Amino acid sequence: MNALLQLLPHLLNGLSLGLLLALIALGFMLIVGVMETINLAHGSLFALGMYVALFVAAPNLGWFPETQAAYLSLPVGTRYAIALFLAPLIVGAFGLVIELALRRTYGRDPLYGLLLTFGMALVIEELIRLTWGSNEKQLQLPEAISGAFLIGDLIYSRYRFFASGFAILAIGGLWLFLEKTPYGAIIKAGAHDSEMVRALGINLSRLRSAVFALGIALAAVSGVVMAPIWGIRPHVGVDAVVPAFLIIVLGGVGSLWGAVIAGLMVGMVVGLTGAYASEWSLMSMYVLFIALVTFRSRGLFGKKSVLDT
Repeated sequence: MNALLQLLPHLLNGLSLGLLLALIALGFMLIVGVMETINLAHGSLFALGMYVALFVAAPNLGWFPETQAAYLSLPVGTRYAIALFLAPLIVGAFGLVIELALRRTYGRDPLYGLLLTFGMALVIEELIRLTWGSNEKQLQLPEAISGAFLIGDLIYSRYRFFASGFAILAIGGLWLFLEKTPYGAIIKAGAHDSEMVRALGINLSRLRSAVFALGIALAAVSGVVMAPIWGIRPHVGVDAVVPAFLIIVLGGVGSLWGAVIAGLMVGMVVGLTGAYASEWSLMSMYVLFIALVTFRSRGLFGKKSVLDT
């Protein structure tokens, strides 16, 4: 019983990490499914979401000192909520600029898209360094979701519970959007057969733009939520894009819920490994990936479309 209680915090940490990694991966999946492009800039845009939220929560331009002072006098919780809302919109709009550049690669060798998004990732990371510097930063949290609380003799982080709940709501909201709205039906149809969508009179260019912006917005919102856990630094995107890629392959390029299950698997493996051999905690997800793909190359629920559930 005592061993189980000692293991419980690691299980909860693994569960929360899995939910957050799944949230990061879902934006990646949307873009892969409809645009058939692996966006290597996804991690850098994830990091950009953190920095935009940091700026929105505590702007420091000095252009309008009175207005800025009035804004900074608002409660931390209000400014955090504004940052959580605005950062995905701003970064999603930035993603539309990248999509315009990507249009020249459609229908060509996929290597062109990979090289372009890889170059974009480097540019975004350097822009972050030039604008905010290279030192690690922290996003200030509202008092209600910061700190820790006790259950028996165990200490739990309030913020991890908040982040896990937010991830569940975001994943559920995305599923409802894809399954219960006409826009979601169009996106799923585009993931199955883009030529048929075009034949039905749907503007494929607008569809791709909308999906790319949505995928980037999901990357940004997951960045804002992960900022207090991972810290804010220019190269944090690497910590996001590699697990996201592993998760969509593990879950199967063909299942939305497969990504969620794969994210939970990765989170639990990392959490449990950290309990017994912390130096192997990150390596464990690669071991899981190799073991699963060796026996099932298409992943857990691999299908033709990444949005087919």
